[in-house]
Amino acid sequence: MRPVLTTADMRAVDAAALVTTPLDVLVERAGTAVALAALDLMGGAYGRRVVLICGKGNNGADGRVAARLLARRGARVRVVAPDGTDAVGFDGTHVDLVVDAAFGTGFRGAYDAPDVAPGIPVLAVDIPSGVAGDTGWAPGRVLPAVRTVTFVAPKPGLLQGDGARLAGDVEVVDIGLPVGDHRIGLVEDADVAAGLPHRDRSGNKWSAAVAVVAGSPGMTGAAGLCARAAYRSGAGMVRLGVPGGDPAQVPATEAVGVDLPATGWAGPALAAADRCRAVVVGPGLGRAAGTGDEVRHLLAGVTVPTVVDADGLHALGRIDARSVEVGAPVVLTPHDGEYERLLGVAPGPDRVAAARRLATATGAVTLLKGPTTAVADPSGQALLACTGTPALASAGTGDVLSGVIGAFLARGVAPLEAAALGAHVHGLAGALGHRAGLLAGDLPELVARVLDALG
Repeated sequence: MRPVLTTADMRAVDAAALVTTPLDVLVERAGTAVALAALDLMGGAYGRRVVLICGKGNNGADGRVAARLLARRGARVRVVAPDGTDAVGFDGTHVDLVVDAAFGTGFRGAYDAPDVAPGIPVLAVDIPSGVAGDTGWAPGRVLPAVRTVTFVAPKPGLLQGDGARLAGDVEVVDIGLPVGDHRIGLVEDADVAAGLPHRDRSGNKWSAAVAVVAGSPGMTGAAGLCARAAYRSGAGMVRLGVPGGDPAQVPATEAVGVDLPATGWAGPALAAADRCRAVVVGPGLGRAAGTGDEVRHLLAGVTVPTVVDADGLHALGRIDARSVEVGAPVVLTPHDGEYERLLGVAPGPDRVAAARRLATATGAVTLLKGPTTAVADPSGQALLACTGTPALASAGTGDVLSGVIGAFLARGVAPLEAAALGAHVHGLAGALGHRAGLLAGDLPELVARVLDALG
C-alpha cells in the first residue's frame, strides 16, 4: 500500500529532515521538480509565458525556485502574489501555464484564486491552493489543476472530497525524505496480487467457502448478485440462505441453496455456515420486524469473519442505542445514508475520520462507500480505494461488493485489507463496463477479468 501522509505526518517528516538537511536544499529540490513538470506540460520553455502565483511560505518558495529555473531555460516568467495585488496587467489570459504555489496543505479557511481563462493549464504545487490537506474540502474559488506535483507521499486532501476533483493527475516526487510514520495507505494494483493468496494445490471447495444470508420473498436479486460475485472472486463454495424464501427462486447461480425459516433464522444460518470461512449477511434481506434481533444473534454466534451490508446494516439501528456483540471480526459496508442511521451523524468531508469513528464505535472494520472509499479498523489504521466511478451508482452494485469482500475473507485475507482490496477491484471492474448503463449483473464477470489481469 502506498503511504498517505496527513498534514501532521508531513510536519513530522519536515521537522526530522531539517535536523540534517537545510531548508533551502529541500526547497531547491521541490522547486526543481515543479520546473520539470512545467517543462513537460508545456513541451519546452523557450518563449513560453508562465505565471506563478507564489505565497510567502514554503509552497511559494518552491514556486519561486521553479520561476528562476524556467527563466533560465528561456521562459517569460511572472511571479504574482496570491491576492493578485501585484498582478497589474495579468487577466488570466495570454499565458501558456499557470503555476499555483500560493498555499500548501496546511492552509485553513477559504481562498479565492485569481481568474484564469478556460483552457489555460494549471500546475499545482503540493495541493491546489485552498484545498484542505486532510479533508479535501475547498470552500473558496480554487483553480482546477491538470497536474499536481506533491512531495514524499500523497495527502488525503488529494484523494477525497473536492481535492480529488481539483488536483488533476497527481505526481508524487521523491525529494530525499523518508516517509516516516503513517496510518493511512492507498491501495494500488500491485497490492491485489500481493495480498490475495493463491489456492493451495491440496485445497478443496471448502477451503474458501462463503455463506450468504441474503434476500427475502420477492427480493432475491440481491442475493444472487452477492453469491455470484463471491464465486467470481475466488470462493470455492457458496451456501445461500434466503430467510422465508425459496433459494430455487434466486436468479441463476451455482450457489448451494439452504432453507431458512422466515423467523428464527439465525440459528439455522449459523449451522449452515459451520464449514464456511466467511459469512455475508444483509443484501435484500428486507426490513421485517425481528430482522434486527436475528442479525445480532448471527453476529454474536458466528466464528468466522462476517460482512454486514445493506438491510443488515439497517437492522442494526443506532449503534449508541444498542451495542453490537460480535463473535468474530466484522466488516460493515455503509454508504452515507446507512452511516448516518448507524451513528446519528453524517460522515462529513473527512472520509477517513468518519470511517474511524464508526470502527471505534462498533469494534468492526468499517468501509465507507464513495468515489473515494475509506476503510478503517478500530485501531485507527486506514486504507483508501480511489478507483470508484460514477458508473457504479446503480442498484445492486453494493451487493456485488459485499460478495467480493466475503470471498477475499474466505481466501484468508485480513478484514481491513479484504475490504480495501475488494473496493479497489470493484472500482476497476466498474471502469471496464459501460460508462452509462452498467448493470450490477455485469460486474461479477468484470471482477473476474480484473483479478485475472492483476495476477
